[in-house]
This record gives sequence, structure tokens and C-alpha cells, in this order.
Amino acid sequence: MVDKTEIKNRIEALRSELEYHNKLYYDNDAPEISDYEYDMMLEELKKLEAENPEFYDPQSPTVHVGGDAKREAGVLVRHNVPMLSLEDVFSKEDVVNFVSEVRSQFKDPEFVVEYKIDGLSMSLRYEKGNLVLAETRGDGIEFGEDVTANARVIPDIVQHLSGDVPDYFEIRGEVYMTKENFEKTNAAAEAAGKPVFQNPRNCAAGTLRQLDSRIVAERGLNMFIFNLQQVKGLTFETHTAAYDYMHEKGIRTIENYRVCHTADEVWEAICAIGDERENLAYDIDGAVVKINSFAMRETLGNTAKVPRWAVAYKYPPEEKEAVITDIELSVGRTGRVNPTAVFTPVRLCGTTVSRATLHNQDFIDKLDIGIGDTVKVFKSGEIIPKIRSVVHEKRPAGVSAFKIPDRCPVCGAALVREADTADIRCPSASCPAGAGACSRLSFIARL
Repeated sequence: MVDKTEIKNRIEALRSELEYHNKLYYDNDAPEISDYEYDMMLEELKKLEAENPEFYDPQSPTVHVGGDAKREAGVLVRHNVPMLSLEDVFSKEDVVNFVSEVRSQFKDPEFVVEYKIDGLSMSLRYEKGNLVLAETRGDGIEFGEDVTANARVIPDIVQHLSGDVPDYFEIRGEVYMTKENFEKTNAAAEAAGKPVFQNPRNCAAGTLRQLDSRIVAERGLNMFIFNLQQVKGLTFETHTAAYDYMHEKGIRTIENYRVCHTADEVWEAICAIGDERENLAYDIDGAVVKINSFAMRETLGNTAKVPRWAVAYKYPPEEKEAVITDIELSVGRTGRVNPTAVFTPVRLCGTTVSRATLHNQDFIDKLDIGIGDTVKVFKSGEIIPKIRSVVHEKRPAGVSAFKIPDRCPVCGAALVREADTADIRCPSASCPAGAGACSRLSFIARL
């Protein structure tokens, strides 16, 4: 018999954890976990709620859009059009099901496949061709934050539309930071002794919400438009027709979009975009599949949280191959020996990494990792570099798993392994790096 109490507790725990991470992501611009880890928790909650409808809650993260519009010193504005999120999908089967469902309802529908830029959403309102408001997504339903002053210093944003212009024109897009500007911003912060940003998305979000527009201009933000929200005075039949109009007005829309008709064409476009990720000047974390016809979109409508006319395919967590060039040992103040892998630099989640902890000898043995090995590197929470595995077929002759030496790399004392733990320590009270040291310095020996 199914334990409903246990299921309810799990549902409540997932809701609480997801709300916590929503706040970090949307309000604080400081996520602790990767998008993939968040998505997997959300998928588990969706499944449990679908199987146990008696535990429905209108405040569940599966129902409402994440984020709280309120921010200290921020000016709130009411959305004219909700800024909904997209339904995430994670497999070819999910994509095929979406396309098939649409094709079962409409004759010869067109699908547009686009980059899913890794940034933050913003809407622009024009009245008689003049930009009058820029707003963040906020809670996605009712309120966003007025960031018009900052939007005016973003060079991609057109301030005035000339020629044939509608009475009202609202468009939505993604504000982002290029990899180059991200590196420059972090270099400047480091030189000034200030904290650095973890990735371009966080940097862009934190920058857009600055109260000083001069900082926004200095750091350099960009924007792609990805949707027509509302128009009065002109009519567009399709998403791509709206794009054509925007291009005429100098508005920068998502680049290299593909128009498709079948599930196979859509999947091929998604795969092609995935192959392009590495060579783009900015980060993307997926591909968006949307119906081209506005009339079809209107027929399908929205749920409380997402439109039924689009999905976002999320690529698996990014990982790269690198070669271990060294393994460093540091001795902490407690005497614990900490091995760190040094590898050929690789770019992951918007930053270049070249080091990852190996934790202890047990971890090294489990991976069977040695100097000279090719390894697969990923980022946990899109922040901390980690090694997933060794590519053993690329192991050079003579390479074997690394062994932490018997002697302390700092003072030469015999190392000991604590009973029932994986920790290896230097027991010497006179070791300048260990428990007997007053200094907070950590000494590194390169082996």
C-alpha cells in the first residue's frame, strides 16, 4: 500500500526547496544549483502532483512563475501582458510529442526553432514609436520592475521607431552579457578587490538591476528580442513576419532561427543549435520551439504558468575533456592533505577553469585518475568545477592512479590516515601548515 504521508512530505519538501532556489535565482541573482538540478527537482514534483491530485496547491512552484517582483529601492509596474516561463522538455521523445500534438490539431503548422539565450527576460513598451518603459519579468503574472533608465544605455535597444509605427508595440527579449564582457567585468572587479560573478547570466542580472545606469553602460549588456507581446495599429499573422518588421526598424532579434514543418526537422534544428553553442559569443542553455502562427497560438492559449504553443528543450549539463597536467597537495590548518587536479584550461558555463578538487585518496582510486590522464570536467551548480570520469582509452603508456605520498609535502613527517575516514593528515605539531601553526597560510607542494 502506498504511504500517502510519505508522498505528501516529499511533495512539501520539494516545494520548499524549489521556492528557496527560485528566490536565489530570480531575486538574488545568486543560484546555488545548476539549471539541470533545478529542472530535475521540478520534474519530480510535477510527476508526484499529477499522481496525487489531492495534494494540489495553487501556490506550488509547478503552478506559479518563480520570483518575487519586490526589491528594495525598485519601482514596480504592472504587466500589460504576463511574462510567462516556458515548459521545459529534456528528450527527443518530448519534442516529438509536442510537435505531433500540434500537428494533430492544425493543418500544416510551422514551427520556429531558436536559441534559448542564458540571460534574464525584459519587455519593452513603445507608444507611437517611442520607448516609454522597460520592465523585468518580476513575478511573471502581475508585476515587474521598471528598469527603463538602464535599458536606455544598452546599445541594442532602439529608443525611437521611425516610419510606419503602431500606436502601441510591446516586445519581449533576453538581456545577456557576452563572454568577452563577462571576463572584462570580472577582471576589473578582481583588480579592485571586489567579489567576482560566477557566470555571465548572474552578472547580467545583477548589472540590469543596478541603480546607477553608468555601471550598466560600463559593463556592457546586450539584448535579443524573441517575442511580440502586444501590438495596436498593425497586424502580423506570424512570429517571423513580426521579426521581419522588427528587422526593418533596426530591432535586434534572435539570430539564426529555423522554420520547420516536421518533428524530424525540428529535432535536426535543435541538434544543429547544440553544435553551435561553443562558437557563440554568448551562452545559451537550450533551444526554444514555438508555433509560428499567432492565430494558432491564440487557439491553444496558456496555462497559469506556461504557453501551450511553445516548449524549451534543455541541453544536458555541459562537460569538456581536459588533460591532467599536475596534482597539487595542500596541507590545511587541521593537517588534512587536500589533493587538487590541475588540467588544461577548458570553458564551462561561461568561465574558464583549470583546477578541481580530488577530495581524498579514495576518490582518486575510485576514478583511477593519474597525471597525464584525459578526464571529463563539468560544473556542479554551474559554479564548482568537478571531474566526472577518466577517459581510459586515451591514457598514455605508463600512467597509473596517483598515490598521496607517505610523507607530508611540507614538513616531511609521516602521514597517517584517520580510522573510519578517508582523510589523510600530517600529525606533526611542528608542521608549519598543520595543527600546530598559528599562520592561516596553506602550503602547496607540487609533485
